[in-house]
Amino acid sequence: MQKLNILKQLIVLLGLLPPMICGASNNVLMDGYDYVLIKEATVQGEPKSSAIQASINGHLLTVAFSENLGQVAIEVTTASGSSVEYISIPTPNGVQFYIFQTGDYVITFTLPNGDEYYGEFTVTD
Repeated sequence: MQKLNILKQLIVLLGLLPPMICGASNNVLMDGYDYVLIKEATVQGEPKSSAIQASINGHLLTVAFSENLGQVAIEVTTASGSSVEYISIPTPNGVQFYIFQTGDYVITFTLPNGDEYYGEFTVTD
């Protein structure tokens, strides 16, 4: 059963990666996905921002991790700091958030060692 769950997670992750990788250098991805640039906030060790991929397509925010970073806390807030979503997930894994309202948002990733990364994005209709 554990192997089946891992296989399902891998298939989901592989399905999320291609749209995020294609065209990431120009900030616009195929099929309406916009790349969310992940920046370093507080990093003590080796930077891991390249292991975090995020994109927004309309109201759907998609996050995928390309390597095992441990249990990562993810928080989505409005630009003014009001919390919208909070989850803690094991990596490598992927997660999707549906952001109901349009506006400017920040996604923050906190790794087990305390390192923090963030990305800013806008939800439009």
